Amino acid sequence: MAITDWPDDQRPRERLLALGPGALSDAELLAIFLRVGITGMSAVDLARALLAHFDNRLARLAAATPQELTAVKGIGPAKAAQLVATLELARRGLHEELRQRATLNAPQAVLDWLRLRLGTLPHEVFIALWLDAQNRLIADTELFRGTLTQTSVYPREVVKQALAQNAAAVIFAHNHPSGITEASHADELLTRTLKQALALVDVRLVDHFIVAGNAPPLSFAERGLL
Repeated sequence: MAITDWPDDQRPRERLLALGPGALSDAELLAIFLRVGITGMSAVDLARALLAHFDNRLARLAAATPQELTAVKGIGPAKAAQLVATLELARRGLHEELRQRATLNAPQAVLDWLRLRLGTLPHEVFIALWLDAQNRLIADTELFRGTLTQTSVYPREVVKQALAQNAAAVIFAHNHPSGITEASHADELLTRTLKQALALVDVRLVDHFIVAGNAPPLSFAERGLL
């Protein structure tokens, strides 16, 4: 049955206008973007199929390429390009929010951006968010990229980056492609080493996050690991 044949109070668009986006499921929100389905499938059905293709993980969907999206029946090149563009706008919007506000006053924006940036990468990436004395974002840089199991992070290079950015503080983050956010002994040792190295040039380590898929990121500060 087409969505136009549904009762008004069950249609995703009407529900969003009446109740707000938070009241809708992921599939309903995605259906509003898709607008129409295909033969035998409503837009909501197509949205569910699209989500299922990516294991019902929004982070995986957000990281999908146009080629991966078009592997789903009913998603053509135009719709795939639109979806990729929309998700990239979401990333840039979060990034802009980080730049315009003191980063420590927008913790959820930091976590949301980290999930979109790192959550589904198939390899480890180690990034730094360099902050000024008012905790505003100066820049974010990818420091190192590694394999599925390890990455090489050199304190001397991190200190050089801190000095080049004229940073007063930094937030580190890296991903675990395994999907497990728990910090390893190597993660803890690296964090302590970097904190000590940065302290020599008066750069404060605010936190270190581990991101893994849709799981809540692990905060070293909250765990008392800094």
